[in-house]
Amino acid sequence: MARSREPFVSLLLYYAFKWSVVNPMLRVYFRGRVYGAENVPQEGPLVVVSNHASDFDPPILSCCVRRPVAYMAKEELFQIPVFSRAIELYGAYPVKRGSADRSAIRAAVKYLEEGWAAGVFLQGTRTPDGKITEPKLGAALIAAKTKAPLLPVSLWGTHKIMQKGSTIPRSVPVTVRISQIIPPPSSTDKAELLAVTQKCADAIASLHDLGR
Repeated sequence: MARSREPFVSLLLYYAFKWSVVNPMLRVYFRGRVYGAENVPQEGPLVVVSNHASDFDPPILSCCVRRPVAYMAKEELFQIPVFSRAIELYGAYPVKRGSADRSAIRAAVKYLEEGWAAGVFLQGTRTPDGKITEPKLGAALIAAKTKAPLLPVSLWGTHKIMQKGSTIPRSVPVTVRISQIIPPPSSTDKAELLAVTQKCADAIASLHDLGR
């Protein structure tokens, strides 16, 4: 039986990091705007799907949906003893290079069964302008396997945070828009996965087109 919430220690770590670092940076430095936060279920498994343009996207997204979101991270990060435990409690899970799709799906399913929200970037990688051009079926497949609803989220402006060759994030405006819940596919049939994936992509694109 699936849990309804994330582990207590993970919630504590999430709120500590959110209020001390992420939220102040988002609200002040990036002049962040968030729309649709009331659409996010605060308990139970949830597949959060979004566009992706910056390394800042995971903490910003997790901050805005007001609950921890589990994301995959490079396996090398888990070789640092204290740091590895911290990011694991925060919801990160290791993925080997070259096998990201299979291991990410297994790990996401595990976290969803433990009551987490699992984050999946719909294109699977960053895009230069934050727009989704080739959505992948991974999020819909995970939702079908776990019967978790999908939550499309648009991240606008994060592609401008870092300039090539720079190590300092730019103070650019960021807007996060959260859509209505989309029910999971009833099966893993490819046609149904494609339909739900396209529905998520369309929802994100519509929100992203609203701009600031």
